[in-house]
Amino acid sequence: MSDQNTVQTLNPATGKILQSYTLLSQSEITDKIQNAENAFQDWKKTSFTERSKLFVKLSFLLKEKKQELAILMTREMGKPITQAKSEIEKCAWLCDFYAEKAEAFLKPIAKKSDGSEAYIRYDPLGVILAVMPWNFPFWQVFRFAVPSLMAGNTGILKHSSNSFGCGEAIESLFLEAGFPKNIFQNFLISGKQVKQVVENNFVKAATLTGSEAAGASVAQIAGKNIKKTVLELGGNDPFMVLEDADIKLAAKTAVKARTQNSGQSCIAAKRFIIVKEIYDEFVEAFKNEMTTLKMGDPTDEKTDIGCQAREDLAKELEEQVKKSVEKGAKIIWGGKRKGAFYEPTILVNVKAGMPAFDDEIFGPVASIIKAENENQAIELANDSLFGLGSSIWTKNIEKSKKIASQIESGSVFINGMVKSDPRLPFGGIKKSGYGRELSSNGIHEFVNIKTVWIG
Repeated sequence: MSDQNTVQTLNPATGKILQSYTLLSQSEITDKIQNAENAFQDWKKTSFTERSKLFVKLSFLLKEKKQELAILMTREMGKPITQAKSEIEKCAWLCDFYAEKAEAFLKPIAKKSDGSEAYIRYDPLGVILAVMPWNFPFWQVFRFAVPSLMAGNTGILKHSSNSFGCGEAIESLFLEAGFPKNIFQNFLISGKQVKQVVENNFVKAATLTGSEAAGASVAQIAGKNIKKTVLELGGNDPFMVLEDADIKLAAKTAVKARTQNSGQSCIAAKRFIIVKEIYDEFVEAFKNEMTTLKMGDPTDEKTDIGCQAREDLAKELEEQVKKSVEKGAKIIWGGKRKGAFYEPTILVNVKAGMPAFDDEIFGPVASIIKAENENQAIELANDSLFGLGSSIWTKNIEKSKKIASQIESGSVFINGMVKSDPRLPFGGIKKSGYGRELSSNGIHEFVNIKTVWIG
């Protein structure tokens, strides 16, 4: 709920108003960007040792305040509380990881040339804008902020309007940890105001995690202004189970991979492609696992599935399932909505041309697809506009490595669910976006990779 100048956050589980926020004016945005640029001029001169100490302190604060931060997250977007606490713990791990590794990742590299000496150095760019979503309201922000700031940049956050409280809390954490003022700022702005930020000369690059439409919009504005972008957009991840897979383990993992964060994850497994020889056995095992999930109050420690982040999102999910059923899909479990809550749901007889196959289903709905053989399973996996993550289940590891080379996605997990890990680069291809986050690749996205040649 909002008007032109204010935004209200709601608890999706109860429908109650949580907080009202006043959006920044044009002049306030300009002033705050100037503050970020001024802060950058000093911050870029600090040592890795100084920055590392601050991130170690930030990690400590995250762990110390885990309970209250998790409750805030759960109230704003409905994440089950146990998963919210795990998200805060993962942010702390990320801080510790880059506090230890950033200096080595950005160490100058000597190169052979026709000069007496040549090397590559990595210099910060300046002010970086991050447009971040509600589904992982802390992790997505930290995934951008930690490597960017460790590299010497300053950061501006435009958070999703239903996670404004999380954005404010993150800025407060940076200040409490001892970061200088304006190194990291949360901007209370609307989607329409992003254009003003990207066009500002002090803003050197932008990163966005969100929808395809939002990513295209930011990329277009940045492109007109010759500014780099990194986009992490939607996913329609295939989860391929081959004839020799451990079916019980695959089914158990499949349910977790589909229902994490109540199904609201870009890298959640969404299309379960099962070869015909084990199709019936897998469906039975998958259904048995799905029926054990408890849906309810997201603040209850025993809850597996909470509400969707907004009621309109649950209605959209309901419509996607309805249209898929009209085209021949069959519901064998779940399929009902109450307010913002949507039951864990299994669809079978899913084929191309249905929303359950073609579109990103952003909720706890599993689309199960039968493949005639291994080759068709690969074709079905690649039959998507998206290319974020994928899973392959087989006991033949050498075969799985060959299949992995044929899968069109940014990551392939063999006998495991797709996840983001600070030690591994993360990102997609096709309409899932471009660029990488995390690991050494992520910290290199927002630096000037500068050649120095000496005669």
